[in-house]
Amino acid sequence: MKTASVILAAGRGSRMKGYSGNKTLLPLIPERSFYKGSRPILFHILANLPPGPKAVVVNHKKDDVIKATRDLGLTYREQPELNGTGGALLATLTFLETEVYDRLIITMGDVPFVKRNTYMELVRSLKEHALIALGFRPKSRKQYGVLETDRNQVKKITEWKYWKKYPEEKRQALQICNSGIYAAKKDVLLHYLPVFASKPHLVEKEVNGRLSNVKEYFITDLIEYMHDDGLSVGYILAEDEEEVMGVDDLAALLRAQEIYKSRLMPKDMNS
Repeated sequence: MKTASVILAAGRGSRMKGYSGNKTLLPLIPERSFYKGSRPILFHILANLPPGPKAVVVNHKKDDVIKATRDLGLTYREQPELNGTGGALLATLTFLETEVYDRLIITMGDVPFVKRNTYMELVRSLKEHALIALGFRPKSRKQYGVLETDRNQVKKITEWKYWKKYPEEKRQALQICNSGIYAAKKDVLLHYLPVFASKPHLVEKEVNGRLSNVKEYFITDLIEYMHDDGLSVGYILAEDEEEVMGVDDLAALLRAQEIYKSRLMPKDMNS
């Protein structure tokens, strides 16, 4: 089975104060500052993904991303407007339709520490499921989305603003959180994308200082569509919370740089 990958790298990273670049290019090895250095996050992700065609979804500072990775044989697809993770996936439709592959990994461009074995286990699990979600058990569920499961099946993924209103007993049963990383069978995914594209969410957001209703798409909807149609949607668990940590603010970047230095940096560089 041939595996393709889509890396979502279009976002602005507005919580990374003092940094205007694309956060997937932030360094895991800081040098001149926390924001300047080597071993960009995106490079570390690409190194851990299995072989096969790869598309990077770009928007914010897209030229910087393309310039930094131009020798890596990647395909670039621009997300014209930042309209959710599902909008990013839809931006890769031509890539998804024309590349030769059987299985697809969808991952985030700011989650550097997902292991090669974890990606491979996502793909292997597609023997039994149409789609697989990567979950994790955090010390605190904070404001994460959670997997609503029935044995080894995922029925839906529910965001914090909804599950926080559940009765206490039901909330306590929801212990597996969503990493935002998935694997899917090509034929099933392509079957559902037209339906998915026809059902955006209207989300109220501030645009140019005014509240407006904007259309957004969320990959989590695909899980609900497939489950409701009787398809098998499964999940596997990350080794720990740090494996799926997102680098979305300075505190997370500092933690990621510390993890890389202490666990992953080659010894000759670490001395």
